[in-house]
Amino acid sequence: MSDDLLGRHRSVLPDWLALYYEEPIEITHGEGRHVWDSDGNRYLDFFGGILTTMTAHALPEVTKAVSEQAGRIVHSSTLYLNRQMVELAERVAQLSGIPNARVFFTTSGTEANDTALLLATAHRRSNTVLAMRNSYHGRSFSSVGVTGNRGWSPTSLSPLQTHYVHGGVRTRGPFAALDDYDFVAACVDDLKDVLGHTRPPAALIAEPIQGVGGFTSPPDGLYAAFREVLHERGVLWISDEVQTGWGRTGEHFWGWQAHGRSGPPDMLTFAKGIGNGMSIGGVVARAEIMNCLDANSISTFGGTQITMAAGLANLTYLLEHDLQGNARRVGGLLIERLRAAAAQVPAVREVRGRGLMIGIELTRPGTDEADPAAASAVLEAARAGGLLIGKGGGHDTSALRIAPPLSLNVAEAEEGAAILERALRSTL
Repeated sequence: MSDDLLGRHRSVLPDWLALYYEEPIEITHGEGRHVWDSDGNRYLDFFGGILTTMTAHALPEVTKAVSEQAGRIVHSSTLYLNRQMVELAERVAQLSGIPNARVFFTTSGTEANDTALLLATAHRRSNTVLAMRNSYHGRSFSSVGVTGNRGWSPTSLSPLQTHYVHGGVRTRGPFAALDDYDFVAACVDDLKDVLGHTRPPAALIAEPIQGVGGFTSPPDGLYAAFREVLHERGVLWISDEVQTGWGRTGEHFWGWQAHGRSGPPDMLTFAKGIGNGMSIGGVVARAEIMNCLDANSISTFGGTQITMAAGLANLTYLLEHDLQGNARRVGGLLIERLRAAAAQVPAVREVRGRGLMIGIELTRPGTDEADPAAASAVLEAARAGGLLIGKGGGHDTSALRIAPPLSLNVAEAEEGAAILERALRSTL
């Protein structure tokens, strides 16, 4: 970088603002499933701006909608009627599965979860919250207070009293050796035990698949079993769909639907992919919950005309092109290809996930000890080979995170898997 952008970054931005790679890159433009850096290098993008470029880079339908809306009006706030916001809310409410749903738009997943916690605690008149171990829900004061991942929790101070329960990670912890049926039963018993020792909680907040935690998940049906226990006590269920929503898992449109035998959650939160890069987040809740606040509120930047135009165009494209089905088909091929490659690499503890949301956990060979240095090395090698991926995990960031745009085709999946296989073999 001729103008020393990295040095300028370090001189004016926080030290804790993480950058990937020993030599960080500046991404200047993208198209489809590819991006280019300021040195002209081309990469296959398997991380999509942290699962945010959900359909494709520079998707014509979205860029056209944004351009046309920018030529009319960009923003007016929620103090005025907003046709685009109403239209997107109608579609999201219908897709959510929540009866008599109301939708509130925010600018991010953090703000969406923050709002859901406000609604739950106000509705239930309790500041006690249940959350999952290894979870991540954002970087605001309240969302950090329900994040069960030490690496992303910079303070123990919180306006909430949070109790963490088992179940978000299937292959670690005290119940890992149990079969799925007994695992769920043990986690339900743990939940009941926690409930017996706490003030009545407002809600359980849970990611159906833990994103920052390394794409870990419980057996299907765990949150349905939790819901039955919670419902008896009036405790709300908030499904954090910031990373799992909009069909990314392939099998379901929402992550909660893998646990849906007891019906939809009381609230769900969303963000990231719906804007395809534009800042959209939100909460869907039953009307009685959404309307429980007894003070005025607005959202200055939540639901602006330009972001809503992008969301409408992006959602239309996703549905009309069956990107959920594509995630199921291409994601299934990709995960099997990666499992075959990983079988020859002793440092790979597990390849997990569904659809186009895949995690590869790395450990020191012959142990369950996390190996974050190995994850960083594979990240570097993949980049050198022309592939961008992410990393995460609740055990010292030792999981690789793979989440391409949902329009990924078979040839690109094969190309990315081959690059990643070479990166694994060359570094581990």
